[in-house]
Amino acid sequence: MAELSIIIIKIAVAFGALLLIATYMTWMERRVFALVQVRYGPNRVGPGGLLQPIADGIKLMFKETIIPMQADKVIYFLAPAMTLIPALAAFAVVPFGDSVTLFGRKIDLVVADVNVGILYIFALSSMGVYGVVLGAWASNSKYPLLGGLRSSAQLISYELSLGMSLLGVVMIQGSLSLKDIVAGQAGMPYIVLQPLGFLLFVVCMIAETNRAPFDLAEAESELTGGFHTEYSSMNFAAYFLAEYCNMITLSAVAATFFLGGWRGPILPPVAWFLVKIFAFMFFFMWLRASTPRLRYDQLMAFGWKVLLPLSILNVIGTAGAIAFMGS
Repeated sequence: MAELSIIIIKIAVAFGALLLIATYMTWMERRVFALVQVRYGPNRVGPGGLLQPIADGIKLMFKETIIPMQADKVIYFLAPAMTLIPALAAFAVVPFGDSVTLFGRKIDLVVADVNVGILYIFALSSMGVYGVVLGAWASNSKYPLLGGLRSSAQLISYELSLGMSLLGVVMIQGSLSLKDIVAGQAGMPYIVLQPLGFLLFVVCMIAETNRAPFDLAEAESELTGGFHTEYSSMNFAAYFLAEYCNMITLSAVAATFFLGGWRGPILPPVAWFLVKIFAFMFFFMWLRASTPRLRYDQLMAFGWKVLLPLSILNVIGTAGAIAFMGS
């Protein structure tokens, strides 16, 4: 019973913190845009605009839900949940600290230490595309449908390179557990041994989260809003939160695989983990504010003709280095 209570508390704390951070990432993004564009960001609701995300959430809760007449209503309402739930659940295997002792009991700072953690994350991230595609199809509108088709092709193209970019670290560590991968970086982060893998992963995770310059699934200049054009109120908010939760989860994976996870001097482990996540999130936002969108043919060509060959080359080079050092 005590073990079950600890698990429930860890789930509540981890997912509550994830949702809170995702909500305040909207404030941070508007602030970063303001910094890049030399203007003020949100600064009216609360000190420094810190209550703006809460005001936005209340506004979305009370907005009318407008449903297209010809929409498939069951799938229309299920699709946002099919995107948000995998985005939240994927964070369960990411360790955000070592362990703490409370009331004489040792508690690992990870919701679930799964020995195939990275496969679990990839499985759930693959499910997220169903929410996008089904939401686009259920809307029964041409712009969402085009955005959904773009998103499915984009995610399939870049997910292959995303997985291959992490394979070098898995080969070095000999484990798929994220906890083991953090433990293996006690002396040196894997970014030193896998600089190409790190660069490939960063590019692929931007494409996987549909962020600029790879935001072809939304592309407001062409598709109005892409796959979520016909969504409003809390249905839209679910898609919006899912995007930021995916960004946070992939940022946490990048920090775990290449930057030592929660490891670092002076600061507490959880603080180091958050610093690394916020650094990646700032990079996401700065990139969106300062880079133009790619054309769709450029997006697909870059994924298949550049990233995939480089990721294969990185795996072959890593395997050769391990075999050479082993001999």
